[in-house]
Amino acid sequence: MPTVEPPYFPIIYVRGYAATDGEIEDTVATPYMGFNLGATKSRQDHDGKINRFIFESPLLRLMKDEGYIDTYRDGDYVKGAAPARSVWVFRYYEPSSNDLGDGKRRQMVAFATDLRRFILSVRDKVCGDDPQARERFQVYLVAHSMGGLISRCYLQNVCIHGSGDKARDEQLGLPGASLVDKVFTYGTPHNGIDIRGLNVPDLGLTRALEADTFNRGDMARYLAIDGQPARVDTLDGHFPPERFFCCIGTNYNDYTAFFGLARKGTGPMSDGLVMIGNAAVSGAPRAFVHRSHSGAYGLVNSEEGYQNLRRFLFGQFRVDARLVIDAITLPPAIEKAVGGATGRHRVNAAYYIETEAAVRGARYFLHQRRFDQSSALMKNYDELVHGHDPLYLFTGYLHEGAKMPESHDRALAFQLRLAIQVPAYEIDNAFWFDEHYPGDYIFDETLTFEIRPRQTPLSISYGLASRHAPRRAPKKIASDDLTIAADGSLHFEIALGFDRQSANPPAPGFSGRLQISASPWNG
Repeated sequence: MPTVEPPYFPIIYVRGYAATDGEIEDTVATPYMGFNLGATKSRQDHDGKINRFIFESPLLRLMKDEGYIDTYRDGDYVKGAAPARSVWVFRYYEPSSNDLGDGKRRQMVAFATDLRRFILSVRDKVCGDDPQARERFQVYLVAHSMGGLISRCYLQNVCIHGSGDKARDEQLGLPGASLVDKVFTYGTPHNGIDIRGLNVPDLGLTRALEADTFNRGDMARYLAIDGQPARVDTLDGHFPPERFFCCIGTNYNDYTAFFGLARKGTGPMSDGLVMIGNAAVSGAPRAFVHRSHSGAYGLVNSEEGYQNLRRFLFGQFRVDARLVIDAITLPPAIEKAVGGATGRHRVNAAYYIETEAAVRGARYFLHQRRFDQSSALMKNYDELVHGHDPLYLFTGYLHEGAKMPESHDRALAFQLRLAIQVPAYEIDNAFWFDEHYPGDYIFDETLTFEIRPRQTPLSISYGLASRHAPRRAPKKIASDDLTIAADGSLHFEIALGFDRQSANPPAPGFSGRLQISASPWNG
């Protein structure tokens, strides 16, 4: 009987939304429902130049990199035993197909109930009657777009409350344990879909096409969230958010579905369909990549999306980055114009915080938010000066098996660029142009980190490009500067920008601290 041992659990892919009957038929006519689609182009250059980059597909890469197999044999799912390292496609649209089903559209609870049945069938094929294997059995859910909402409906509603059919629930062991270890979503509208600032309505044509699935009122019902919440991006305590990763797209320009109408409706700060602010579960780790919702430049068929997926499922270390703002100085002419500190309430400005994270030797970014890609984190002057909570930047995972073969250093290395841009200042709601250049950066630094997990105690070093040369990490974090939490995670801070004790700080300028947490992942 195949061994069931973490982190190598079966992977179940849950595809996204099909709007029309024709799209449903096209969907069920394909075996892997998009998980086998690769790409040959990337859009990472700042000038939009298209580069040739061959990405084989998540399915093939999981086979090559982690030893997984697909599960189709002799025209159907495998009949006999299947290994734990297996990829399964949840074909939830088949019952709604005119060709393979009855042609009737299903609701989310029905999809989620079918997911329960599918997970149990996978358990039977992987574990058979082995009680120890069945006890250890878990799956990974990997979902695109609406597939993430089906996964949440399963976790938050069906596993907690059942499907509403007593006989069926008894057969499926509902309510009951989800048997899900981790969830990874690409471009899922966890807080619904907004078009021109309005949530998708629950009426008329949208209901006929099941687009009301993305209306927050409907979402609250099928996610079993009580009341009429303003946001529906909570797991409501029914699944640990740290085991739920959200990959968020930022390339709205290359989304061409629905004749480009969705892209025009959402605009910047979106993947062309889902707004950045709606694409994550509250409290869950996340990364932003410059990819569109789907298509040739889509999230699923991208190296960036795959690398986040692989590292989240199988990596050894989780790294979280947050930024603390200690001080922001203004240009001298503005200080003079408003009368110094007493008049700063008259000042406003949008500060765009750019972040880019990459691993050594890679041709992709694990995470990227840039002003010129309309995805940078934006905070106004008052929020930065008077805000007290650290700003969450991103979460990444380091995987020893994913190191570049050319690297002879045993360290797990990654690089983080952090920059703050101020396009324009305002005084009393009027733009101020004296001594200002559009797009000024008040801070721009690249940090290199190296983690050596084989050393005892764990060794972490870093370097700043402005002080220690690019791609170097000569400064070791002293034990006195490390805080070790009860869960074994390490926490430290790195001072950035000008020294707050300086008598003549740069103006404009920034002073702050980068907070890094490094936690063991996957045991």
